[in-house]
Amino acid sequence: MDVARCVALLGMVGTHLLDQRDPLTGELALGQALAGGRASALFAVLAGVTLALATGRRTPPRGRERVAASAGLVVRALLIAAVGLLLAEAESGLAVILTYYGLLFLLGLPFVGLGARALLGLAAVWTVVTPVLSHLVRPELPERGFSSPQLEQLAEPGRLVSELAFTGYYPVVPWLAYLLAGMALGRMDLSRRRLQAALAVGGGAVAVAATVVSHALTRRADVTQALLAEPPSAGTGPELLDRISTGLAGTTPTGGAWQWLLVVAPHSGTPFDIAQTIGSALLVVGLCLLVVGSLPAVAERAVAVLFGAGTMTLSLYSLHVLMRTPEVWPREQPGAFWLHAVVLLGIGAWFAAWRQRGPLERVVGGLAGAAVSGLSPRR
Repeated sequence: MDVARCVALLGMVGTHLLDQRDPLTGELALGQALAGGRASALFAVLAGVTLALATGRRTPPRGRERVAASAGLVVRALLIAAVGLLLAEAESGLAVILTYYGLLFLLGLPFVGLGARALLGLAAVWTVVTPVLSHLVRPELPERGFSSPQLEQLAEPGRLVSELAFTGYYPVVPWLAYLLAGMALGRMDLSRRRLQAALAVGGGAVAVAATVVSHALTRRADVTQALLAEPPSAGTGPELLDRISTGLAGTTPTGGAWQWLLVVAPHSGTPFDIAQTIGSALLVVGLCLLVVGSLPAVAERAVAVLFGAGTMTLSLYSLHVLMRTPEVWPREQPGAFWLHAVVLLGIGAWFAAWRQRGPLERVVGGLAGAAVSGLSPRR
């Protein structure tokens, strides 16, 4: 799981720093094709795994044990959201995910008593239903005011909640599907090789199927005509679909035709987008489990150090955001991705080699652990 988190972190950095299109041909760049929309979704799925592992693993908690675990997660969620609000004050030019990420933890609490099957079924239903709900309610909500929720929005709680829930870059109501899918994983016996292979094969199949079906539907003349009637709409149908392949801003056009729910563009929040990115996340998790699980102990330890950034993604993601500001090295330049990657991987390897937690992980984990201990049943 730490390797998968490291992959997600590097994917997020890549989508921020690598060219979205080939500067010579104008075609979608490989980095964007691989990580666009998928890296952040992988983060959210892994958040669900973390939530499940913190609440009983394969056995959902009950009674006082559930109350204690939930208290710890509430503290963790609020602290992560607070870090996100603070990072949004930096002039990074990024849509910071952490405030949404913290709220996702809170939305997941009512479901911690469910088992793997129930969570998986709920994730499937959520994938289909909530994008439709979002499409219906967003025209009645205030327009998004910021690329990232900021401290000053606390003075407008209604607008902040609508932005976090539906209109923002990572809207948590439809994104809860990722968390539920991850929670289902965390309730499974992930040490089983057959399950690991099933995750890789099944996840890949879901991602491919969602993409193929979406492309088939959006190439229909009636669907193309409806999409071209809404912004961004210049050009022909293929030109529009190619243009949005680099991603939307978290949602389809508010008030747009219902046919927008058929696209599979990154950060569009449609059923096809969510299904494809959940499938991609399952593929990555399955492959990581298969590969790392097949290594001898010495090689596994080497991988743990090399991908140590995955153990402290909160700290390193925050550092990445700060490194994107004008005041912090490196300046915006070609090759900045590799500078960020080297710094983040180097710091992660150092902490992993000395078996240390990241600074933010230590603070958040300590306070959350104190909340759990204070409410845990006495033995």
